[in-house]
Amino acid sequence: MAVTAAALLTAWRSMPEAPEGRSAHVDVAGAVVLAAALLLVLFLAGERNLWSRHLAVGAGLAVAAVVLLCVWAVVEPRSTTPLIDVRVVRHPAVAGANLAMFAGGIGMSLLLTLITRYAQTPHGAGYGYGYGYGLTTFVAGLVLIQFSVPGFVAGKLTPRVRTRIAGPLLLAGSAVVVGGGFALFAAARSDPAELFAAMGVLGFGVGGFSAAMPGVILAVTPKSDTSSVMSFNYVVRSVGYSLGSAIGGLILAAGTGSGHLFPDDSAHTTAALAGIGAMAITTLTNLALARRRSSETNP
Repeated sequence: MAVTAAALLTAWRSMPEAPEGRSAHVDVAGAVVLAAALLLVLFLAGERNLWSRHLAVGAGLAVAAVVLLCVWAVVEPRSTTPLIDVRVVRHPAVAGANLAMFAGGIGMSLLLTLITRYAQTPHGAGYGYGYGYGLTTFVAGLVLIQFSVPGFVAGKLTPRVRTRIAGPLLLAGSAVVVGGGFALFAAARSDPAELFAAMGVLGFGVGGFSAAMPGVILAVTPKSDTSSVMSFNYVVRSVGYSLGSAIGGLILAAGTGSGHLFPDDSAHTTAALAGIGAMAITTLTNLALARRRSSETNP
């Protein structure tokens, strides 16, 4: 809360004056409604006990979240200073890119969570079949190097490749790479080197995906709306990341037997398969975007 408050204060104090002819007012009501809806969504995704013990409360909060999102979608276009121009977001290419970002964010965050948690699990955890490497927090953090370096390389390569390959196809290819990281984790995780390899594959896929996404959206967005549309995409990505972490936790919690502190090793495989499903949705969405773009360019 303190960090958030400091960031808010810094942004408020450093905000430049609006250009002549543009309003500097912020849609506070729209921001509050959207924030409340997203808060409910993330809260419900992370509270497994709420659904198992208080189903009626969970269902009621889910309905409230949907209602708030609907209210925001109706009210936002009527605002004189909207946070996001919903009409631009409704463009098929932008909507498809956001759907791909949402599903892809779930998958990418899910695998990142699985690998780091698996690396820190104590030796002999689970039941029936022991697993875990018992890496310290510091050593487990070094696993992230395998994520960052390939991601940096992919980010540098993507602008060059984008001159030859359409953005949606780059997104689809990056999603396939991330799916390959899931498959590697699901099939081979008996040695720390295999975790490092899966993390490297994930980093390369995430780096390429993140570098290609802005080009896909900005290609069909008016310059006057680029900031709001990209901000919306960032929100979608953040929600996807949060849901990915929550879904991973829910699957592992469901795979933890009574009286055990750690889930069975098979729960990690189940989570990996769920991630492959998320990346399959991401890939198919981007292939559909590529097909639509090709049909518009060559009618």
